[in-house]
Amino acid sequence: MKATPSVIVFDVNETLSDMSPMGARFADVGAPAPLAKLWFATLLRDGFALTAAGDNGRFADIGADILRGILAGVDLDRDMDQAVGHVMEGMGSLGLHPDVPDGIRALKTAGYRLVTLTNGSTEVGERLFTPAGIRPEFERLLSVEDAPAWKPARAAYDYAASACGVPPEQMLLVAVHPWDIHGAARAGLRTAWINRTGGTYPAHFTAPDYTLANLAALAGTIGPAETQGAAGQLPPPPL
Repeated sequence: MKATPSVIVFDVNETLSDMSPMGARFADVGAPAPLAKLWFATLLRDGFALTAAGDNGRFADIGADILRGILAGVDLDRDMDQAVGHVMEGMGSLGLHPDVPDGIRALKTAGYRLVTLTNGSTEVGERLFTPAGIRPEFERLLSVEDAPAWKPARAAYDYAASACGVPPEQMLLVAVHPWDIHGAARAGLRTAWINRTGGTYPAHFTAPDYTLANLAALAGTIGPAETQGAAGQLPPPPL
């Protein structure tokens, strides 16, 4: 039986940040906007491949290198270095999904410790949270750059647990990515899948403990940290 979590750990890219403006960054340099999704998926693929091989590459370095390959056959309106710089700068100027600020504040009010764990850099989180006024709600911003491996490797979640001074079973991961949910579950964490798009969860991954349409619903679903069940268990997931 898993203990009640005291720490909620958030994925950042796409889970908290709204990455839809990245398409406009591609269009700005003369590339088709849909390439943004291909670029991000390829970035994750290669990051995972490096992790599987025992390496730990930097998100920004991998992203820029892949971007050069994707843009190589495109009739750009500026030189390659300028185009890559413009697109990559977009990752640092993203905003939050509308449901995030209220959801974060509600969870903090409910008594949870809040941290992030991203495959990117902590600077992205700083730029996201500070303008929205929620940076003080987070105890720590963690990145796999300081861990042995990228998520979804177990070592990434173990790093977060060690940094927070709790065992993995006292953490709840929140993410939009099923691969992140699966990795966290295998590492012993509770999980909450944010399904903003109404998609279907892949059957080949471990199912999340909670499925929610937005982050704002999480605090009401799991209840206050200090008043959860006497046996130290979360309430059952909603049907």
